[in-house]
Amino acid sequence: MGQPYIRKARVQDVKAIHGLLMHTSGQGLLLPRSLNQLYSHLRDFLVIDPDDGGPPVGCCALSIAWDDIAEVRSLVVADDLRGKGWGRKLVDACLSDAVTLGIFRVFALTYQVDFFLRLGFRVVEKDVLPQKIWADCIHCPKFPDCDETAVLLEM
Repeated sequence: MGQPYIRKARVQDVKAIHGLLMHTSGQGLLLPRSLNQLYSHLRDFLVIDPDDGGPPVGCCALSIAWDDIAEVRSLVVADDLRGKGWGRKLVDACLSDAVTLGIFRVFALTYQVDFFLRLGFRVVEKDVLPQKIWADCIHCPKFPDCDETAVLLEM
């Protein structure tokens, strides 16, 4: 059995990513994503490959929101890998992608505020984020009463 590693997601990973997201949304830790959303945004996703032939055991996406800002979203690490640094590794990989793309401001809407604060993000009011974000939010069942916290990292 090999060592887990982070890689770009593939089409074959979508159902496993969906399962991770549904499991974690059932715990109230994030909002779910549909299979359609996952297929159409697959290029945004990174996964933790267990390197044993099994399905991915974690994921995270970097979604470009506007010309100078991107969002870290859909961050999930399987229950048995939590607390071992994999969430940080996924976010770091997304931040690296953002810099490669020339984006130096990254935000997240999260229930896991302390995790993001440890990574250098700061809490901000949602209204400082671009209107483009609300294109996604308006389709959320919790809109307009969002209970997530906005965090921002300026690199």
